[in-house]
Amino acid sequence: MLTLPAPARRLPRRRGFAPAQAIALGFGAAILVGTALLMLPFSSRSGVWTNFVDALFTSTSAVCVTGLIVVDTATYWSPFGKVVILLLIQLGGLGIMLFAALIGFALARKLSVRSRIFAGTETKSTGVGDMKRTATGILITTVIIEAAVATVLFVRFWTGYDYDVGRAAWHAVFHAVSSFNNAGFALYTDSLIGFVSDPWICIPICIAIILGGLGFPVLRQLRKEFRNPLHWSMNTRIVLVATLVLLTLGTGFTVVVEWDNPGTLGPLDPASRMLAGFFHSVQARTAGFNSVDTSLMHDETWLVTDVLMFIGGGPAGTAGGIKVTTFAVLLFIMWTEFRGGTAVNVFGKRLSRSVHREAITVVIVALAAVMSAVIAILAMTDLDLDRVLFEVVSAFGTVGMSTGITADLPAAAQLILVLLMFLGRLGPLTLGSALALRQRQTAYELPKERPAIG
Repeated sequence: MLTLPAPARRLPRRRGFAPAQAIALGFGAAILVGTALLMLPFSSRSGVWTNFVDALFTSTSAVCVTGLIVVDTATYWSPFGKVVILLLIQLGGLGIMLFAALIGFALARKLSVRSRIFAGTETKSTGVGDMKRTATGILITTVIIEAAVATVLFVRFWTGYDYDVGRAAWHAVFHAVSSFNNAGFALYTDSLIGFVSDPWICIPICIAIILGGLGFPVLRQLRKEFRNPLHWSMNTRIVLVATLVLLTLGTGFTVVVEWDNPGTLGPLDPASRMLAGFFHSVQARTAGFNSVDTSLMHDETWLVTDVLMFIGGGPAGTAGGIKVTTFAVLLFIMWTEFRGGTAVNVFGKRLSRSVHREAITVVIVALAAVMSAVIAILAMTDLDLDRVLFEVVSAFGTVGMSTGITADLPAAAQLILVLLMFLGRLGPLTLGSALALRQRQTAYELPKERPAIG
């Protein structure tokens, strides 16, 4: 007599947060803690309580490494408040879940598989087993780069600007951390305009921004296989090529269009104009410092800067935007369609079709968020479209450059920018999945049909 096996018992599903939800909650918790600290009287230089919206905006901008401000960082915050901002920048740049993983390693010397997956989502770790190695590598890389940049800046502040040792060290550390984390917070009211012609200040900051914007996977592979470019992954090649192209195009366009602008590059000597053009192009990759007055730039420069800010930097780094890999994938898809190809090939390898959908989804969600915010702020104010679009893209791309309108926006508009910074830091797909989305396997496929396109 044939007996059928008993149906397998379904194991009870463990309740808990999905990785994306845990990351979103971690960032949210850090923002709220930062808000509470910045509201305290001893966080402001005047010793008064800071209102909730200003504290929330500053905390979100720091944790999301944006750099947009509603109060002057240099004059409003006390030394304690500036230290809080610095710590929030560092926490936001590395990722809340990475810190949670490191605390777990330090206390228990062992993480559960679930916890490692949580942390790996933020750091883009390649597997569960190498999470500890990845976390350690990220910390070491961060410390080395920030220390190197801080050393150069310290020497320059100390010897070139007659800062005392303490002030030189504080300014060097703050701007090194802010630049590597692509935050854009500065200890000067006019950002870095006072150093527009000083390559010993501008170049180290640009190098830190570029390295932070490449992403940790790229930095790790370059460290291990710098002399073997044939072994580089598709991600590394796309990030490096796209970064070089966008930096070159951004620099060239800024220098050509702003060359004779009396409000920006016009008063500078030729070498300083080239340096300022390069500096602006680097900042548009989601850093946010400025060495010339952004509010006086031509409309054409604003628009191109919008595009650069929207694209952003590399994935799994400190930059924001839709990421250069997403933008490059769309270009490769378009090029394949123009050529009549059936598969998208990139650097000798075929691109997975799931990546097509992810890239398209990221761009559509990002465009929807930006346009919705622009429409809402335009309805609340009498500002021009150019300035509002610039501010909104800067918030979503976690850039921090401004045309000077952020502090004058109504509280409701500032809260919209807060939401955009949060969305831009976590990424449209990450935030969306944290709220509702889950991947589901289907056991069937529907018949295909092709609608008319175009």
